[in-house]
Amino acid sequence: MRRTPKRLRREERYRELMSAHARCGYRFRALRPKRLPVAEDRQMLASARRSAQGEMAKQDWAHAPAHRLSEGGVYMVTAATVGKVAYFQGKERLTQLCRGLLRYAARHEWRLEAWAVFANHYHFVGHSPKAEDNATSLRTYLSEFHRRSARWINKLDQAPGRQVWHNYWDTRLSYERSYLARLHYVHENPVKHGLVADAKDYPWCSAAEFRSRARPARVKTVYSFPIDRLRIEDDY
Repeated sequence: MRRTPKRLRREERYRELMSAHARCGYRFRALRPKRLPVAEDRQMLASARRSAQGEMAKQDWAHAPAHRLSEGGVYMVTAATVGKVAYFQGKERLTQLCRGLLRYAARHEWRLEAWAVFANHYHFVGHSPKAEDNATSLRTYLSEFHRRSARWINKLDQAPGRQVWHNYWDTRLSYERSYLARLHYVHENPVKHGLVADAKDYPWCSAAEFRSRARPARVKTVYSFPIDRLRIEDDY
């Protein structure tokens, strides 16, 4: 085949283009990061996940960081008065008790996600401080709360030294299903006790705040978990 000047120019341009592509490819390969050692690679992935979770946390309800059970321990706690006596009967007493539960939780860096407070007992689902792998601060938190609330109610009733609180029960929630079912249980506990037809109408529980501030999908998920077969100390 005869190679005309036009064909020669076309072949020369093709060689120049291929040479340019080759140089660019080499340049890109030179800029490509080296493969990290496995341990370092895993550390970077873990750091990226934590960063992503931090961004997600900004979008969650303040009391409910969705599904992050690995950040410290998540516990369901139940506590009752001695003999199940209704020492905190009445609006003022219930209001003070509920405020105290939340106030001392914040003081001891516990984040309560669901709570229900009654005249003779209470329940909550709470996240321990992130620095803890267990509930070492739970005893300190509840001891202070029980001591101060007992002192207040005894002063009101003119019954100094009276024992008000019995022991408490705590359960660590390690599985998502049990966690979500207990959130549902605590939010709806006033209905279980026959105090209201709708839990959002009971001022001393978290149901109204949860429904108004959490995402609709989150509310739907929590309320979809059955609670009729849960074994919880709640004979009050």
